[in-house]
Amino acid sequence: MSDMQSNPQSGNTFSIVAIVLGGIAFILFPIFLGPAAIILAVVAKNKKEKLANVALTVGILGTVIGMILGAIIGASFFG
Repeated sequence: MSDMQSNPQSGNTFSIVAIVLGGIAFILFPIFLGPAAIILAVVAKNKKEKLANVALTVGILGTVIGMILGAIIGASFFG
């Protein structure tokens, strides 16, 4: 038990949450979830998490592609 306390593992918590938010941003609310994913990915990068680069990529792509898909779908409904 003392080994776990003396040698804390660097988790990927921020990275995983950022990846999930970036993935959801493809479909829902990219204007809110995408920037949240990017911010969490930057925090993960500062904490030197292993999946930080993946999280940043998914966050950026989720934002951009989600907004493009939203614009296409919006144009088809209202155009």
